[in-house]
Amino acid sequence: MKNLIVYLFKGTLLFVMTILFYLNTNNLVNANTLNSLNSSNNIVVEHLRLHVPSERRNAWLKAEKNSWQPWLAKQDGFLGRQILWDPINEEATVLIKWANKSRWKSISQSDVNSVQETFENIARDELGEKSGNPFPLIFEGELLPQ
Repeated sequence: MKNLIVYLFKGTLLFVMTILFYLNTNNLVNANTLNSLNSSNNIVVEHLRLHVPSERRNAWLKAEKNSWQPWLAKQDGFLGRQILWDPINEEATVLIKWANKSRWKSISQSDVNSVQETFENIARDELGEKSGNPFPLIFEGELLPQ
């Protein structure tokens, strides 16, 4: 009976130690994965969504082409852009690929504001409007390629 108790105790102890080792190793792996995802050396995709009604789509495309497109092409770290339009929800999705987050975020807000102002001016001219942003931003975020 004593041998059975010792055997069960050793088995249980070994089992608990294995679980604790696994949990600790798993946390280290998760921390390393998180660090690599947050690294400023990884490609990042800026994800934007805008409200673009179908009757205004051509004005939006012209404003994009004549403001953001040439400006982005000159930015350090810019790798490309994809423009998508959802006719059912009348929403545009703009995916901007950057070499890394630090290059993307190093662009000054005043530069972004200046290009946005140009974009809005072109759009308003196309639509015959005097003020406001004809294509308001609905969502802004970032995506990590997998």
